[in-house]
Amino acid sequence: MIGKKHKNYLFPSLQDARKRLKKETEQIRYTLPVHLVGIGNNKKYLIKTYGCQGNLADSEKMAGLLETLGYRGVIDEKEADIIILNTCAIRENAENRIFGELGRIKTLKKYNPNLLIALCGCMPQEENVVFKVLEKYPQVDIVFGTHNLYLLGEYIYEAYLSKEKVVQVYSKEGDIVEGVPMKRAFSQKAWVNIMYGCNEFCSYCIVPYTRGKERSRNYHDIIQEVLDLTRSGYKEVTLLGQNVNAYGKDFIDINYTFADLLFDLNKTEIPRIRFTTSHPRDLDNRTIEVMALQGNIMPHLHLPVQSGSNNILKKMNRKYTREKYLELINKLRHYIPDISITTDIIVGFPGESDEDFTATLDLVDQVDFEGAYTFIFSPRSGTPASKYEDNIDYTTKKQRLYALNKLVNEGYLNGNKRFEGKTVKVLVDGFSNKNNNMLSGYTEHNKLVNFAGNETIIGQIIDVKIEKAYTWHLRGIIE
Repeated sequence: MIGKKHKNYLFPSLQDARKRLKKETEQIRYTLPVHLVGIGNNKKYLIKTYGCQGNLADSEKMAGLLETLGYRGVIDEKEADIIILNTCAIRENAENRIFGELGRIKTLKKYNPNLLIALCGCMPQEENVVFKVLEKYPQVDIVFGTHNLYLLGEYIYEAYLSKEKVVQVYSKEGDIVEGVPMKRAFSQKAWVNIMYGCNEFCSYCIVPYTRGKERSRNYHDIIQEVLDLTRSGYKEVTLLGQNVNAYGKDFIDINYTFADLLFDLNKTEIPRIRFTTSHPRDLDNRTIEVMALQGNIMPHLHLPVQSGSNNILKKMNRKYTREKYLELINKLRHYIPDISITTDIIVGFPGESDEDFTATLDLVDQVDFEGAYTFIFSPRSGTPASKYEDNIDYTTKKQRLYALNKLVNEGYLNGNKRFEGKTVKVLVDGFSNKNNNMLSGYTEHNKLVNFAGNETIIGQIIDVKIEKAYTWHLRGIIE
């Protein structure tokens, strides 16, 4: 069973999404069905992406699928024949934003009655979301989840043919689909999925339910993808997974880990390798040792801690302690002395006392993070933490977030200041979002740099001398 059936709809099932049966992952090789050839000719598409890098990578696949069908991408939503909202479910405010967007774009059907509106990604994997869409948002024509985006062409075909709503949301452990066409969003940086899903089941997190079990791509396919990107002129790849450190743990017939993959990619000619996201529980010594080889492995690690209190970490089901996390930080700094470390932190988790929050501030102070994504706890329906007694008033939560951000921002600035007067290597992304007369790009340590320069160097890795450090960026001059 992969969900609940009703009429021609397939609804998500939280109960099915929880299962981890340890059965072999199905390997699917995508090919374009003959009956879909040309169904998008003379039609246009627009994809709106919300959420993490995984969602961005999924949108690149959907764009590739649509263009294979004959569609052409547009920026103006009034020109689009299909609008796809690729959604995030990790926090309530993200969902509310998307519901608001669904209400707003409803009026577009007045101008184009044949417009298709599709909702996909993590939100549809939640039972309550699909029922709400059916009840309150009749303008949505297609609803599908994270496991079956490769069938997008079939759902469009069905929507055109039947003129009825298509709802197909699978709740299962998940497959691996290779060969899905991609339209890369950037010409010098690329996302490369190495695995999908998550088995950690942190008590606050919906991802293990929306993305399925941990399942790793064949390392030959990953390495080949990176080699192909290198030949196409790409300068940087970011290896993606809900928990990249768990890569390979699901392999049955071989012993090949994330450290092995990093080691093999370190020998390729791709200039830069990044990866996200890492779970502290699965970050082993071998991975740290391979990271220390540096070369094309960038000296930056995003390592979510979530809390500095053992009491809260246990309630979160994070499966490590404050002491274990600090031990990992010490190892990282021993092997890679100049590493830049960033993190995620949640405040206001149910039961978080003043002492618990103080422990978080103390950990942030000890580690000297050079950046952090900070959030107030957001209950996700269906997760254990959504049933915990929330005994902290919102004013206290806001005050804690403010105090945390003040400390984190000091870390941002201190992390940037250590590069003042130094020459760093920057991969030039393009013109600055805030100043069309300035170029911008990122250093090996993932620091944003703005500098004057000619557009001919976009896509190149150049030397930039840092003149001034600010909290959010560096300013430099080309050497």
